[in-house]
Amino acid sequence: MSRRAGQEVVVVGGGVVGAACALGLARLGLQVALVEGRAPTRWTPEQADLRVYAFAPDNAALLQSLGVWDAVRSARAQPYRAMRVWDAAGGGELVFDADRLGRPQLGWIVEHGLLVDRLWAALPQAGVQLHAPAEVEGLEQDEAGVRLRLQGGQRLDARLVVAADGAQSTLRRLAGLDVQTHDYGQSGLVAYVRTELPHQDTAWQRFLPGGPVAFLPATQGRSSIVWSLPQEEAQLRLTQPPEAFEQALGRAFEGRLGKVSLDSERALFPLRRQLATQYVAGRVMLMGDAAHVVHPLAGQGVNLGLRDVSAWLAQVRQAQARGADWATPHRLARWARVRSSENTAAAYTFDGLNTLFSNDELHTTLARGKLLGLAGKLPPLTRLLWSRAAGSKE
Repeated sequence: MSRRAGQEVVVVGGGVVGAACALGLARLGLQVALVEGRAPTRWTPEQADLRVYAFAPDNAALLQSLGVWDAVRSARAQPYRAMRVWDAAGGGELVFDADRLGRPQLGWIVEHGLLVDRLWAALPQAGVQLHAPAEVEGLEQDEAGVRLRLQGGQRLDARLVVAADGAQSTLRRLAGLDVQTHDYGQSGLVAYVRTELPHQDTAWQRFLPGGPVAFLPATQGRSSIVWSLPQEEAQLRLTQPPEAFEQALGRAFEGRLGKVSLDSERALFPLRRQLATQYVAGRVMLMGDAAHVVHPLAGQGVNLGLRDVSAWLAQVRQAQARGADWATPHRLARWARVRSSENTAAAYTFDGLNTLFSNDELHTTLARGKLLGLAGKLPPLTRLLWSRAAGSKE
């Protein structure tokens, strides 16, 4: 027999974006359920997560408002105070510096598993009803609400359903929403390394013809690397002996931090641009990777997803303050219009940067290093670029 449970909102997907959305809506007094296919493994400091984010200040403020940022930062979050970007073909260097921008730090490098762990720890106390492990296998909706059918026959009714179940979103498919996908023909290789010289609380990124290589500062003197490579070369780097890998990585990074030593396993993930053609279908809305996947070169993936959350929480809060209905079609449409516009602009900006810097065409090669150097010599432009990356409206 099936059992029916009513909620105001059901969030499908318990990653960083889904858990933050569920927690935020519950903090606003709504009845919220979270459906996740697999309950997350508890984070422990002994096992560092290879998946890390360059966490922006506006999203740290979001987590602070949800009551979890202090728990994240006290566990393990590495602030970075500078970012240096340069091109293998030469030319100038683009530098972002916290002191020059009047900030205590530019952001933090934080592990995915830690963020999810601290968000999940806060969900029960906020009154979020957890369904994990649980899979959605059916969707029905009308003007009044949405009905989800879970494996095993359980049904959940809600006024609104949020699909935050990742790039291969089941709920997006059930809602009939399409995506446009562009495969970059690259993979991202991630690992932790130790370097002969300290990382200086700096995020480093060098553009190469095959894709950028980034060294992100981590705790205990380590660095987290993200190396974008053509797929065949990525497979080679994944499996080659550590010493050969370390030498290749050191050359790719131009030896900026001296000798490099591998300090973890290596992993690959495919790189693509994927954008939903619509963010809303009736009372189903897409957030995070279910709506947009972008190139990691600017470290903005999870930041964009959390800005989806912030924008929706602001709309709900505004409606509540006016005593208005927070789930009307026009509010959903307004949120979708703004977020789709901002995310699409960001995705194609990263796409253009990757195209510009990840090739060895002569004229492009001669120009791009000079462009970086020019940007670095114009403080107003540097400030504008960083404000956009940090989610500021300055």
